[in-house]
Amino acid sequence: MTAVETVALAGLLAGTLDITATSTLFALQGLSIERLWQGIASGALGSPAFSGGKRSATVGLLFHFVIALIVAAVYYALSRRLPGLIESPFVCGAVYGTVVHVVMSRIVLPLSAAPKRVFSVKAFLIQLVIHIFFVGLPIALIVSHTSR
Repeated sequence: MTAVETVALAGLLAGTLDITATSTLFALQGLSIERLWQGIASGALGSPAFSGGKRSATVGLLFHFVIALIVAAVYYALSRRLPGLIESPFVCGAVYGTVVHVVMSRIVLPLSAAPKRVFSVKAFLIQLVIHIFFVGLPIALIVSHTSR
C-alpha cells in the first residue's frame, strides 16, 4: 500500500469513527448533529456558521475530514523517522490520540474563530477517550499494519 493510500485509509477511518461517536453523543443528548457540524465549520467561519444551515454543516464535515487526513499524515510521517510508532501501535496510538486531543482542544480551538466555550472537565474527558480509541489507535494500527 502506498503512503497516500495508507494516509487516506487511516484518515478516513479515524474521521468516520470520530464523527460517528461525537454525533451519537450529540443525538443521545437531544442535540442537533447539524449544529455539531456547524460548530466544526465555525472554527474557520466564526458564529455565522450557525446560521448557514446545511451548507455550513457540510463545510464543517469537510473540514473535519481534512483535519483527520492531516492528523493521519502527521502520524505516518513521524512513523518514517520513529520506528517505535510502527512497532508499538497500541501504546503509540493511545499517546497520539491524547496529543491530538490536547492540541486540538487547548491550542487549535482557542486560536480559531469558533465561539469560546467554558471549559468542561466532563466534555474534555469524553472527547479524550474518543480521540484515543477512535483517532489515535485506528491511525496507529493502520500505519503499523501497512508498514510491515
